[in-house]
Amino acid sequence: MKENICIIGLGYVGLPLAVEFGKKRKVIGFDINVERIEELKTGYDSTLETSSLELQEAMQLSYTTNINDIKNCQIYIITVPTPINKDKKPNLTPLKDSSKTVGKILDKGDVVIYESTVYPGATEEICVPILEKNSGFKFNLDFFCGYSPERINPGDKEHRLTSIVKVTSGSSPEIANKVDNLYKEIIEAGTYMASSIKVAEAAKIIENTQRDVNIALINELALIFKKLDIDTQEVLEAAGTKWNFLPFKPGLVGGHCIGVDPYYLTYKAIEVGYNPEMILTGRKLNDNMGFYVADQVVQLMEKKNIHLKDSNILIMGLTFKENCPDLRNTRVVDLIRAFENFSSNVEVYDPLVNKKESTREYSITPIDSPQKGKYDAIVVAVAHDEFKKLSLKEIKSFGKNNHVLYDIKYLLNIDDVDGRL
Repeated sequence: MKENICIIGLGYVGLPLAVEFGKKRKVIGFDINVERIEELKTGYDSTLETSSLELQEAMQLSYTTNINDIKNCQIYIITVPTPINKDKKPNLTPLKDSSKTVGKILDKGDVVIYESTVYPGATEEICVPILEKNSGFKFNLDFFCGYSPERINPGDKEHRLTSIVKVTSGSSPEIANKVDNLYKEIIEAGTYMASSIKVAEAAKIIENTQRDVNIALINELALIFKKLDIDTQEVLEAAGTKWNFLPFKPGLVGGHCIGVDPYYLTYKAIEVGYNPEMILTGRKLNDNMGFYVADQVVQLMEKKNIHLKDSNILIMGLTFKENCPDLRNTRVVDLIRAFENFSSNVEVYDPLVNKKESTREYSITPIDSPQKGKYDAIVVAVAHDEFKKLSLKEIKSFGKNNHVLYDIKYLLNIDDVDGRL
């Protein structure tokens, strides 16, 4: 008989996991967000990661906010967020709280698997002691742990959970095999068993750190090329004709992964006595790109004799990436704050955003639709498909006769815009 699984946290990572396992065996999805649970019970996923049909196909999946409902599970998979605080240090509160919750209901022989991105060593140094304290059990004697880092790419309908190779690991050779076989049930692309939990943690953290550093390089090149009066996109297209040139593009680097994970690694590096200069420099550069873009738009406005004070600015897009409603750590906010500091009136248009969430998180309430002929500057900040469907004429119609059009995402031709990264 197959063991029952409980997925702790039903966000962008947890829900797709619960759905796939729910097609194979009994799964209980647990989340402390009552609104989220009620939403899922109606067959709707506001993250847009799973369709109503996919939710229906998970015949053995149920949802709850009640801890008593998950006591009879034998495998717990924790997929809670691991953000950073205002000092850009790891905020492990959700991870600690979920470990405490599971610890209270743990039975002998149970396995707790973590998918949340952490620094190397966090599972065994932070989570295991909490599990032991709240259960009264001994690690690797009474209960066991595994780590299988999430690789979900929000908004990506091609690279999905089942089609991405899954790294697995366990706290003992036997448990490592058990965890690996468990994921093999749903991962069509196959699995890769790491030699230890710490290796699996490190593998995950460098995936996003590598991307962050590479994007930082391209962002810096964009700053240089601007000084040289060269279009960055044209340079990248030329360089991209070489087979091993990496196709990164400049832009705002936000989200719950690339804009956050490097800080977990640098935190641990500093803790063990190493100063990670390149990673931190790249992070600083990427964190400043929103302010750089705002400054570029301001300069273009000045060239067109558009007064900055009380000007109307339209920002198209608020989410951290295209075709995704996720607002976590979106760096478009930096762009908005910069214009507000210049005493401009900023309006944000993003049809994918939950207005209540954006108002709660950032005190930004997106407009229903842009007004024609209203704006002194228009900034295309996110490459949603909805924006791609708009013609140049439609986008420019939002602006006054004399306005600035700036394209962060290369949606438009260079000859049709006043500026781009």
